[in-house]
Amino acid sequence: MASRKEEKERLQRAREEAESTSHKQERKRLILGYVVAGLISAAVLVGIVVAIVGGSDDSGGGSSASGDRLNDSFGIVPDGVTVDDRDSVEPPTNGNATDLQAAADAANCELRTDQKDEGNTHLDPGADLPAYEANPPTSGDHSADPLTDGAYAEAPSPLNYIHALEHGRIEIQYSPQLPEESQLELLGLYDADSAGMIIFPNPDMPYEVAATAWTQTLGCDSYEGAATLDAIRAFTAEYRARGPEPIAIN
Repeated sequence: MASRKEEKERLQRAREEAESTSHKQERKRLILGYVVAGLISAAVLVGIVVAIVGGSDDSGGGSSASGDRLNDSFGIVPDGVTVDDRDSVEPPTNGNATDLQAAADAANCELRTDQKDEGNTHLDPGADLPAYEANPPTSGDHSADPLTDGAYAEAPSPLNYIHALEHGRIEIQYSPQLPEESQLELLGLYDADSAGMIIFPNPDMPYEVAATAWTQTLGCDSYEGAATLDAIRAFTAEYRARGPEPIAIN
């Protein structure tokens, strides 16, 4: 039979072994906790990096096309009007874009120059739309906020785009019923030379395609492809940056 001393020594060894086992288990738990915490931290860091990189793709607001199709050096984009982000089509040409009258005649377009100046007073916010005589309007009282140069998927208010004409902009307008392939050729014309240019659909004008400047209109009853595009090119060369209050074209 074990002595009292031997029994105490046995119990002491049992306690030490138990404590050792407990310490080892605790150490394993701590190591596992550190590993899990490290993995979580790494995942969070990756998420932050992805968010930063992904966010950079949207700089300037909207899609990448927004940056290409807006020049916000001046003016505004009205609420509810979005950028036209469709892929454009290479615009054809007949090489007749120097003589404006000849180009307009070749495209069967009406050239209305030196139209009546209907005024340029800045209206208060919320003011009613004036009854402009020209359609599409090429002058008249308007908002204090001009439309930003760009390509738009909806028709902006004349209150904004008339103000842009005052600053020497050229505006290409087309019927929403124009076949999409033709719309994309017009968009391609814009993409090829977008400085000081604005393009948008206009359901309220009497033309299928028109180009306007301050008190000037090229109105085309039908879209004739390269001939119409050449006429718009010639019109742009003649009247761009020639508004009564020109702002730098860039």
